[in-house]
Amino acid sequence: MQTPVLVGIAQLEQRSSDPRESKEPLALMLEALELAGADAGSARLLSTASSIRVVRGRWPYKNPAKVIGERLGVPGAQTCITPYGGNFVQSTVNQSALDIQAGRHDIILITGAECGNTQAKALKAGLNLRTDLDWQSAPGTPDLLIGEDVPMAHRIEMELGISQPIQVYPMFENALRHHLGESIDEHVKRISELWAGFSAVAAENPHAWIREAKSAKEIRSVSAVNRPVSFPYPKFMNSNSNVDQAAALILCSTTRARALGIDQSRWVYPWTGTDAHDAYLASHRDNFYESPAIRLAGRRALELADLTPETLDYVDVYSCFPVAVQVGAREIGLDLSRPLTITGGLTFAGGPLNNYVMHSIARMVELLRKAPDSKGLITANGGYLAKHAFGVYAAEAPGRPFKHVDLQSEVDRFATREVMDGYQGVARVESYTVMYGASTEEPKTAYLSALTDNGCRVWASLEDREVLDAMACEEFCGRAVSLANNIAHF
Repeated sequence: MQTPVLVGIAQLEQRSSDPRESKEPLALMLEALELAGADAGSARLLSTASSIRVVRGRWPYKNPAKVIGERLGVPGAQTCITPYGGNFVQSTVNQSALDIQAGRHDIILITGAECGNTQAKALKAGLNLRTDLDWQSAPGTPDLLIGEDVPMAHRIEMELGISQPIQVYPMFENALRHHLGESIDEHVKRISELWAGFSAVAAENPHAWIREAKSAKEIRSVSAVNRPVSFPYPKFMNSNSNVDQAAALILCSTTRARALGIDQSRWVYPWTGTDAHDAYLASHRDNFYESPAIRLAGRRALELADLTPETLDYVDVYSCFPVAVQVGAREIGLDLSRPLTITGGLTFAGGPLNNYVMHSIARMVELLRKAPDSKGLITANGGYLAKHAFGVYAAEAPGRPFKHVDLQSEVDRFATREVMDGYQGVARVESYTVMYGASTEEPKTAYLSALTDNGCRVWASLEDREVLDAMACEEFCGRAVSLANNIAHF
């Protein structure tokens, strides 16, 4: 049995004012892998790799790993890609550790990149990625899909227009506020202070996209640079996808690392990993403020490593929105007053779509190398707080083989809900959000979920301006609402 170890890491970003001068994501992936090889001190890691694994992004490539293999001189290497989901970086590391431990591979390259900043500038300028920016197509079919590609929104949700994270996560946030019994003002103040702590960490992270620390007041206050997006979140509480960032990880066996002469001061071991998912669709979740999958899989990752939340030195809780951090920390048993990020999170460090966790793992490796007696936990989240993966890391060799557990059979025992279409009658508001226009502080639409007397979930929207204004300053969770044809009336 082999022992898997992380030996090479890299993070990079590009900041270009002209999208025509920017490198495409595939070029950034190659650059990141070359930097990771240099970080390990062995270019032979790249030229003798047996598997190349790419985290899917918002780009036109079909099989980017094939292009990478050809450029690195390993055209016969296994090619892999993931589905969409921020959990799949950690899931890919979990699978890669198992593959190395079982002897199926001895060197695995993992990479991913996004050019959200370049794409936003290109869209604004009316440029086409293929014809104007000359992005490759990278055709073909990868040898392996790591993970399952499943729908993340119910038909009823999509018909109402509820199909984006900025619509769903604030509904989870408002449900959590109501569950905790906080007033709107108390809650917004608390989560802005949480996010200010993340911003302070980003200010000290050399790889962060936004390194100017922002105060809690700046984060919660609407301003010219912090427009309202979806109640209760202004822009500074949203994941920042307008970034050009890439990262790479190199895993190999300790046998191969010694043979290549890689300095053991570069080695960081994955100790344990777990995976599980809650109900994929928000429509079927029992409630919006808990996660049985995080509770079981997050805690089991620590138990397998003989650790507790209190004994962790470093933690990075997936942070697309404040509610994801709060639910994750509460379910795992992490104290919300302790540092819960090592990067600054997806708002400040950068939110390169599905690839953020590759950056958090790379940062974890940096920190553990400097403090070899330390232990760290990475959490990863995909979909609408639905898909989860966890990893425990240390510079110290584990006392036992890498252990991975899939907790799905246990999570599936938890309660779910039925969703109703076309409900007519009175129900009680479970949660809601108010959506704002992209260039205005005026509310446009509200979405809400409500529970009927028999416990079924129903979805609705409304556009009454007077009610929209009230929803942003008064508590509507728990109120009775009349529903007809998926339209709410108060």
